[in-house]
Amino acid sequence: MRPSMRRFLLSAVAALATVSAVPIASAQTLKVVMHSDVKVLDPIWSGAYITRNHGYMLYDVLFAMDEKFQVKPQMVDTWTTSDDGLVWTFKLREGLEWHDGQPVTAEDCVASLKRWSARDAMGQKLAQSLQEYKVVDAKTFQIVLKQKFGAVLESLGKPSVVVPFMMPKRIAETDPFKQIEEYIGSGPFVFKKDEWKPGEKLVYTRFAKYKPRSEPMSGLSGGKVVGVDRVEWMAIPDAETQVNALLNGEIDYLESVSSDHLPLIEKDKGIRVIKGRVSNQYSFRMNWLLPPFNNEKVRQAAALALNQEDFLQANIGDKRFWQTCKAMFTCGTPLATDAGMAGLVEGNAARAKALLAEAGYDGTPVTLLAPTDLGVIKQLGPVAKSLLEKAGFKVDMISMDWQSVIVRLAKKVPVSEGGWNAFSTSWSQVDILDPLMTPFLIASCDKARSGWPCDEELEKLRDSYVKALTEAEKKAAATAVQERAIKVVTHVPLGEWFGVSAVRSNIGTLNPPPPVTVFWGVTKK
Repeated sequence: MRPSMRRFLLSAVAALATVSAVPIASAQTLKVVMHSDVKVLDPIWSGAYITRNHGYMLYDVLFAMDEKFQVKPQMVDTWTTSDDGLVWTFKLREGLEWHDGQPVTAEDCVASLKRWSARDAMGQKLAQSLQEYKVVDAKTFQIVLKQKFGAVLESLGKPSVVVPFMMPKRIAETDPFKQIEEYIGSGPFVFKKDEWKPGEKLVYTRFAKYKPRSEPMSGLSGGKVVGVDRVEWMAIPDAETQVNALLNGEIDYLESVSSDHLPLIEKDKGIRVIKGRVSNQYSFRMNWLLPPFNNEKVRQAAALALNQEDFLQANIGDKRFWQTCKAMFTCGTPLATDAGMAGLVEGNAARAKALLAEAGYDGTPVTLLAPTDLGVIKQLGPVAKSLLEKAGFKVDMISMDWQSVIVRLAKKVPVSEGGWNAFSTSWSQVDILDPLMTPFLIASCDKARSGWPCDEELEKLRDSYVKALTEAEKKAAATAVQERAIKVVTHVPLGEWFGVSAVRSNIGTLNPPPPVTVFWGVTKK
């Protein structure tokens, strides 16, 4: 071998040795702790918020809501409406692909909409006005109506439970009342079911073939640009352990921070605290089937007795993260109004007592269910008990974990047989933006949510919202719904609070954050 060639080979070997000594950059992994562990993976079958969040990771939607609460196209490229408003034609974007490599088709979308509409309140209303879904070609389908339905786009762009996520036809044809067993989407992340360890972690990886929209991200709409290779949802049930993991850099993001731990986290310069952009509404719900709340005047007395500020101060405390608000559809939104709410939820015990006397209240105890294991709502029960008793109600508060509350709420039996009279809970703003999606406004008797309001006039007013076409018509219809709902008292809004999350300073996130926790638009340095 010539000396020059020998020297060249030795130099090459030395160079390779140097390169191999340099660590290869590992894939960027984002480690997060969500507000709960995922128990169910089917976001159409389950209404749990954590299952909805899981759905946004791997599934995409036809339309999405931006930060101004406007519905924008997502998987849809273009759409048209016939002159009579009965035929809506949608064409999908080019290049949409399922995680298994198959193209997204109009047949997939039609099957997905059929399954969704069987489980969702807005979907059910849409189905009542539907004549047929019609596949035009591989990329085009139609919604053909037998009567006008003013909330077509709002339904398809519904941001929270139940979200109309698109799935492959073979999966979407699963019975709506049975869980799917295959998890293939067309969204920005792929779910690694083989790495799922229930009670420990879920893993998602970037979908390399995902084609984001060209528009900038806004709320849940726009370009879903993924900035990390892998996201791991870590299950850490203990709040103290969660906070320590964040402070020690073992996790990058904590979705829900309690007010008790906020001062400790805010002292750490390596962590940013993020206030949620959308609010959550506390609500007091009564059972119309049993005394004393089978009497409208007694329900009205409760609305007079309750005081929003007391609930907010007891449960949230820090004034930065709560606000009083009498709008059933929440403040700062297109349908917000305080119509019909004058004098209510201000803690007027004297007026409440007078109305109780007028109603002939006989001292029947109010069996109040009070969850003890969820930090943001655990003080709702004690505050309600105190305010109602000041107004002359007798209250029997039963403390239990949230899962036990859910089980008991399904029972329509007398209190002596395990029934109930009232409870309080919280709804995300994106679930209560209008009369169709707000669960507690359904007043269809036995078909309504637990509490079972039964009011034919309210149902007619909700139907009038279905027929409203212009923004002015929708606002007028929604206002009429609120006025009727608070008169008959389907539920009582107890004010609004904002979630607080925390993220390490090397994580870049969009500001303001989307209304649902998502992990596109997130980078890690």
